Amino acid sequence: MKKYRPFFAVGVIIVVAVIIYFSKAGLLKKVGVNSVEPETAQAQAKSGSMPGMPGMPAEKPSAKAPSAKAAPAEEAKTEAPTVEIPPEKQQLIGVKVVTASIQPLVKVIRTVGLVEYDQRRLSTITTKVEGWVEKLYVNFTGTYVKKGDPVADIYSPELWATQQEFINVVRWAKGTGKGFRGQAGAAPDAEAAPDIGAMIDRDARSLVEAARQRLRLFDISEAQIGRIEESEKPLRTLTIYSPVSGYVLQKNANQGTRVMAGADLFDVADLSSVWITADIYEFEMPLVKVGDRAIVQLSYFPGRQFPTTIDYLYPTLQGETRTLKARFTMPNEGGRLKPQMFTNVELKIDLGRRLAVPNDAVINTGVRQIAYVDNGDGNFEPREVVTGVQTENLVEITAGLKAGDRVSSSANFLIDSEAKLKGVEPLPRQKVSR
Repeated sequence: MKKYRPFFAVGVIIVVAVIIYFSKAGLLKKVGVNSVEPETAQAQAKSGSMPGMPGMPAEKPSAKAPSAKAAPAEEAKTEAPTVEIPPEKQQLIGVKVVTASIQPLVKVIRTVGLVEYDQRRLSTITTKVEGWVEKLYVNFTGTYVKKGDPVADIYSPELWATQQEFINVVRWAKGTGKGFRGQAGAAPDAEAAPDIGAMIDRDARSLVEAARQRLRLFDISEAQIGRIEESEKPLRTLTIYSPVSGYVLQKNANQGTRVMAGADLFDVADLSSVWITADIYEFEMPLVKVGDRAIVQLSYFPGRQFPTTIDYLYPTLQGETRTLKARFTMPNEGGRLKPQMFTNVELKIDLGRRLAVPNDAVINTGVRQIAYVDNGDGNFEPREVVTGVQTENLVEITAGLKAGDRVSSSANFLIDSEAKLKGVEPLPRQKVSR
């Protein structure tokens, strides 16, 4: 066997040389063998063309058919990320799951109110003549006066002169007929006498009524005017009467002081009803309106509630507190409500039926709100949501969830911590499909 090895090696070399010779001469193509240079094979691989049988065009991959590698990558982009919490771990950390549902929402607004005077029931007692205060019937603030009660007597030379003019006109009117008949010692013409007498009588009545009206403008009552007319003596002082019933808040007149026409003598407040003004914060302004019902409570009346309604919302905010003033009108039975008292005001606003979840089901990161949706098998999906009105126990969901979604309502911060450790982040809200 060893003696034939040289001949075998020589034969192999000859066969290789023949193959190389025929390939260069192109004889291999005639017998149906395609030789492909390495450079050509690389170019074909890049262009996507594959060599085939003679006379058959190379097949091109379809542009519409996705590649096997592209499909999983695209699916990974749209699939919502989840964090897995095994059931035993959920029980350990106290995970509770609730269902988002449409339910009635009631917003309770609690604020502090201040009792104030009803500005529609404030009155000022003044005098329309200049003079001096000779007598005061009200000597201190806080005195309760009834409508028609005297409060002061004022001496006025101007008023005394006006009364005297009225008395003179009344006397002249009473003697007009007697004075006309006795003129010139003879009766006038029979035809002219009736007409002249009627004219003088009308003028006398007009002058008396004008003088009486002037006294009325000085706030002299009809009873006083009648007394002056009957007695034909002027009153030395004018008595000022209270036009309303109420408590004297301010006393500006003293015994013997001089007062000018139009001066304020007393300020009187009727406390049969009072105002309560309460502060409403800016974010609560869209929820309140005129007519909303409220409950007023006082600290020294434990358990006692006073129902009322909003009758006015002020048009401007308070610059210091950034709050809106809401006004309530309260009947003050027995004078229990004193001005400048503080009260507790509670407003219950019915918001209707809305999609809501418990407050603890939503995590507020400061930038966005996140809820963890239970997808089953211990998988929780972090989902960005948009919240609306928040009540004591519930929060409205305006976007991100639908009725029937199961969300975690407790241990959310532990689930969120687990998601952060595993790098699980919620998809942007606009890309989440429902």
